[in-house]
Amino acid sequence: MTFTLPDLPYAHDALAPYMSKETLEFHHDKHHQAYVTNGNNAIKGTEFEGKSLEEIVKGSFGKNAAVFNNAGQHYNHIHFWKWMKPNGGGSKLPGRLEKKINEDLGGFEKFKTDFAAAGAGQFGSGWAWLQVKGGKLEVAKTPNGENPLVHGAVPILGVDVWEHSYYIDYRNRRPDYLKAFVENLVNWDYVDELFGKAG
Repeated sequence: MTFTLPDLPYAHDALAPYMSKETLEFHHDKHHQAYVTNGNNAIKGTEFEGKSLEEIVKGSFGKNAAVFNNAGQHYNHIHFWKWMKPNGGGSKLPGRLEKKINEDLGGFEKFKTDFAAAGAGQFGSGWAWLQVKGGKLEVAKTPNGENPLVHGAVPILGVDVWEHSYYIDYRNRRPDYLKAFVENLVNWDYVDELFGKAG
């Protein structure tokens, strides 16, 4: 398959003040576009041409860094834009998801703390995740463009902790960005939709 940059599901200024128009112009229009362009160039003439994005991500992990880094980041970002929405966040979660968070993660407040700690504790660039593995919800973190797919899990929520995702708005205050993400940006309906498919 050929990678294409998806449109944002909202205007560039729709997530302000928690994520600025300038951040989205750089992060979506330039950084994500670069993963698309470089990914398309990297898969030309390889075994990954014509495969689905998930197949490419899983198949190239540990085998072809150029393909994996760009395909992984493309996959992550396709979902990242949908994991946010204007007036998102809050603690009103769809029922089945809330129940599962209570069962597996010790409640929503503990999840929030653990998720933020995973993001803040990821040294350098990477992601923090809410994932489904073996039928259970887990909080995890990965370096660079890695995601739960390559570790036998399914991501249902992820937050980008590469500096370009927050530096314009928060400078070096990654914990403030993570707090704003969970409290004001998360699109819990999309998380629930992915949770339903991951079961």
